[in-house]
Amino acid sequence: MAPHGEGSDASVDPMVAQVEKHPISSILIIIAMQTEALPVVNKFQLVENPHSPFPEGVPWVHYHGTYKDITINLVWPGKDLTLGVDSVGTVSASLVTYASIQALQPDLIINAGTAGGFKARGAGIGDVFLASHVAFHDRRIPIPVFDLFGIGSRQTFSTPNLLKALNLKAGKLSTGDSLDMTPRDEESIAANDATVKDMEGAAVAYVADLLKVPAIFVKAVTDIVDGEKPTAEEFLQNLAAVTAALNEAVAQIVDFICGKCLPEL
Repeated sequence: MAPHGEGSDASVDPMVAQVEKHPISSILIIIAMQTEALPVVNKFQLVENPHSPFPEGVPWVHYHGTYKDITINLVWPGKDLTLGVDSVGTVSASLVTYASIQALQPDLIINAGTAGGFKARGAGIGDVFLASHVAFHDRRIPIPVFDLFGIGSRQTFSTPNLLKALNLKAGKLSTGDSLDMTPRDEESIAANDATVKDMEGAAVAYVADLLKVPAIFVKAVTDIVDGEKPTAEEFLQNLAAVTAALNEAVAQIVDFICGKCLPEL
């Protein structure tokens, strides 16, 4: 996920090199929860695809539309078929990212969503962060080299102009499959130097890296992990208001992207 163009020319994927010379024409927005996704769907007047590009029977939902000169695809993993709740977490995120890249061939991925933030690192409710790095905090494999694989630390696609123009906060993102945080998780998150934590980002990054698609991560803070209130209670209390801030940030990012090539971000 390091900025493409670094290193030798041989290391740059030909498709990526081609995109770098042309304005971005197709973006894929991956969002974990329906509550987070629908404001973006409405903002860009996206419509649900009646002919899903995904395997029959999966709950994944694909919205699409055009904004200015960009094709926007938005995918969320849908509701669990048994329990009816949003299919959050790294497994759904990985599968949806893989299937969406294969089917939709985006130039750029935006993983947008809510996150917990750490006030000790400068996060406040409603703050929107653009993640500079992503890593896992709950894949503990205490064997040499496997430990690094478990953490899976990656630099995200570098967007210095976007960060400056929209005045977003920058910080590292740590991903795990639990909403709460155990003491061991807390140690790992601190080791990851993370300002925000979510349940999808590093999984999306892993697949994007695997398939050589640049990805950026925009996260809005719903709850203060090192604060006084219980995480679940604070998350639900702030979800609607923070989702509005996330929606506004995604709209500004898409506006900024319009007409630009990847290196101009």
